[in-house]
Amino acid sequence: MAFIIVLVFFLIVGKSLLIPLFMGGFFAILFTPLSNLMEKYKIPRTLSCVLSLLIMVAFVAGLLGFIIGNVVSFTKDFSNTSDRLVTVAEEIDQWTSSTFGIQENLSEKVQSDALMQYVNEHSSSITSFALNAIGSMSGLILIPVFMFFFLLYREHLTKMMVMIYRNHDPALVKMRITNLRKVIQGYIVGVGKVMLILAVLNITAYSIIGVKHAIFFGILGAFLNIIPYIGPLIGVTLPMAYSFLTMDGLIYPVLVFGAYQVIQLVEGNFLTPKIVGGNVNLNAFITFLGLLVGGSIWGIAGMILVIPTLAILREIFSLSEETKPFALLLGEEKDDDNYFTDKEESSE
Repeated sequence: MAFIIVLVFFLIVGKSLLIPLFMGGFFAILFTPLSNLMEKYKIPRTLSCVLSLLIMVAFVAGLLGFIIGNVVSFTKDFSNTSDRLVTVAEEIDQWTSSTFGIQENLSEKVQSDALMQYVNEHSSSITSFALNAIGSMSGLILIPVFMFFFLLYREHLTKMMVMIYRNHDPALVKMRITNLRKVIQGYIVGVGKVMLILAVLNITAYSIIGVKHAIFFGILGAFLNIIPYIGPLIGVTLPMAYSFLTMDGLIYPVLVFGAYQVIQLVEGNFLTPKIVGGNVNLNAFITFLGLLVGGSIWGIAGMILVIPTLAILREIFSLSEETKPFALLLGEEKDDDNYFTDKEESSE
């Protein structure tokens, strides 16, 4: 209990440094195969690390530019939004008044002036929410710095672990460290494949329904899928709200939600189990609990980082007989079945 208290205190106090450190580490793990490939063709390590860093920065900058450009273009689509909100609010007022005798006067609360006042009053909290995703503005700068140094000194870290476990076979220790890196690489690459397929499915569905900016909503929904349970819900809420505000008829938000349900059914039963499931293999309860803990400590960044972190812990716990019970706790039930089967065979 004392260790858990100290650990949580350390994670909270060191949030501004640990978030970019973890993100830089995961980006470094993702780009390690690219750096190894360039070094295979006699490219110096420093240059390969710089090129990997530039590719990562270009990708993130392109993604942010795509999102910002589409958000800016949304302002042209909301010219008549206030009128539609007022109309819907008046209908709700009439229904609540005739049914329950309640006068909420929602039509007055959704006037454009009231909406603008609300946005202005909460603009600081919106900015704070965006910064919390990376810890701070300095964290945005530290992420590529940490990534570069992790790539540059990746062999030093491996040698350090070999020296720490000098009583074990160095080749075995190095192999296990390599396996840990492959687990995270497999997870990130698997999630990337799922996101790409989801983006295609989302864009196709939204285009058929007739939602404007279908490409933006499809890519954004696929990207948010990296946060289990919560991310997909946010990803469908945005196009539903947009179609409700800019398109005539409630059928469009309903169709968007229906498409979301079908796509999530495909993702949950076919895509993720086949592509990602074998790389992480965490049970649903630990995943959900980890999301709550990660979100409460590190916010959005915690929700993104907690799954690969738990996957690393599960692999580390499985390396020793003393800590294997913790690996079973994090893993699926089939691991428990294998454990008891092995015990029965050993007793025979």
